[in-house]
Amino acid sequence: MIKFNYVITDEIGIHARPAGLLAKTAKTVSSKVVIKANGKEADASKLMAVMGLGVKHGNEITVEVTGDDEAEAVVKMEEFFKANL
Repeated sequence: MIKFNYVITDEIGIHARPAGLLAKTAKTVSSKVVIKANGKEADASKLMAVMGLGVKHGNEITVEVTGDDEAEAVVKMEEFFKANL
């Protein structure tokens, strides 16, 4: 398992558009991607679960990547967050 923390910079937080893109990106890797925030966690490939976290601007999240391609997957996820959230 590889994990990293990220502070959300998007003014609205994780809302529908970036959550949809996040789920789509998470589905492109074979590793499992889990987001933890506000004492809850969600499978990043499930749009409604990600939305249910209620992540707002300035919240810190933890992203955990576990699986066969976790080294490549964590790089892909970090790049996604920096570009979109």
